[in-house]
Amino acid sequence: MRQYPVDALWDELSYLAFHLHWEFDALLDLEHADRVRLVEHVAALNRRAWEGLRDLA
Repeated sequence: MRQYPVDALWDELSYLAFHLHWEFDALLDLEHADRVRLVEHVAALNRRAWEGLRDLA
């Protein structure tokens, strides 16, 4: 079994905590695949928001 890189885990946790305002323990309780999926979805929402702002300019 390979260990997940600690820096990558902290990046995911920090990103989700910043955007979702979830408790640290709740984020740690997520399965890896669920956490990665949340990161992808939040990133997509951020991209759409920035694209919307760019379109207004």
